[in-house]
Parts: sequence; C-alpha cells; structure tokens
Amino acid sequence: MEHGVTVDGLRVRYLERGSGIPVIMLHGASLGSSADVFERHMSPLAAAGFRAVAYDQPGFGLSDAPEDHTLDYRIRFLPRFMSAIGVDKAALIGHSQAGGMVVQTALDHPDRVVKVLVVCSGGLLQGLPGFATPAAAASETKSAPPTLEDSRKLLESNLYHKELITPEVLEKRHSMSLGRNLETFQERQRVVEPARVGPRLWERLMEVRSPLLLLYGKQDRNQAAEKCAVLKGQLAELRLEIID
Repeated sequence: MEHGVTVDGLRVRYLERGSGIPVIMLHGASLGSSADVFERHMSPLAAAGFRAVAYDQPGFGLSDAPEDHTLDYRIRFLPRFMSAIGVDKAALIGHSQAGGMVVQTALDHPDRVVKVLVVCSGGLLQGLPGFATPAAAASETKSAPPTLEDSRKLLESNLYHKELITPEVLEKRHSMSLGRNLETFQERQRVVEPARVGPRLWERLMEVRSPLLLLYGKQDRNQAAEKCAVLKGQLAELRLEIID
C-alpha cells in the first residue's frame, strides 16, 4: 500500500490501493499534513473500482523537501507525479489549500483531469465580494516545535467530529510535525508567492471542462457557508454542496 517514487529529483512517498480509474488525493497545508489524512478513504474507493492514490506533497510527510517552497511549485509538481506513477488521466480530490491546486491543474491540463472534487477549501473562496481575507491562525505561525497537546489542539480546530482524533491519528500527525517537516513548514510561511495576475481562481471555476463538485461543511471556519452562498449567487450553475 505504501510506495515511493522519484519525481523532479525528489523521493516521494505515496499510498495506493485498488485498480481502475485513478483518483489522486491531495492533502492540505496545515502543519503535520500528509497522505495519511486519506487513509480511511482508500479501501472504500478501491472497493468501488478505483485506483486510490494519496501522496505526501514535497516537504510534507515522508517526501523529500524541495528547494522551491512556493505553492506554484507544488501545483506544477502534480502532473509530474501523475506521469511518474503511470497515470495519464485522473480524477483529483483537493482538501483545504489543495482545493485551489486541483482546480488550477484542471485549468492548466484539461486533457489530464477527468473529474475534480474540492473539499473545504477556504483559499478558493478568497476575494469574494463583501469578505475580508482572513488572518493566519496563531497556532499555524509559531516557530517552536509543537508539543503533543499542540498537535491535538490543531487537529481539534480542523475537525468537527473530534472522535476521529484517535491516539494513533494524533501520534502520526504529531510525528509529521517535527524536525524537517517543521523546518519546511516554516520555510513555506516565509515564502512570497508570485503575484497573481488576472481573475481570482473562483472566477474561473466555470472554465473547468471536467465535472466539478465543491463540498463544504456548514460549520467550516472563516464564514465558509456564507461565502459559499455568495459564490453560488455569482455562479448559479456551479455544483456546490454544503453538508451539516
């Protein structure tokens, strides 16, 4: 189930189960994030006839850290990873920050993306009229190594269903938040992303040629449900579901 592949000179760890249409899942950018956040979804997807793949993005989990810590690099990395594991076309699932990544990939490489699922991506909602850009959470910007309790609090702030935070999940998340992973997290905080030219990403959602679905939680942070209502008002044909 756990594999390794070299992409762009970096050793990348990924999880895989099943065969059929590839479904590639991308985790978010919180400290300690890795492919393991999708572990519960691998077997159901495989049982449904899909090739389920989730990988540690560069600088996360057990994958090597890149020299380029920008989000733009990780977007360019995705199709390279697909090629490295022999995938010409795939359905893409992006959680949190990765929601914008999979949308951008679908726009840049329409012939390689068959479906797109965005899950609770706050960044994708930035720039909507009437809403200010949220400030980074204090727990996401501190430089000291997190304690086990710090990791628990971060998970609790990210998860509505607290019962999902088992001792095994907490320990794995914490282990992925220390050492090199903490250093690369801090590097990402210092990166100045290239200035975006042109429309916001949400303004281009209807340009995505493959089927696109956005899923958000009614209780998501930073006024997500209210922003989704505004987004739906702007793009009436958009497939967007809010789950209580």
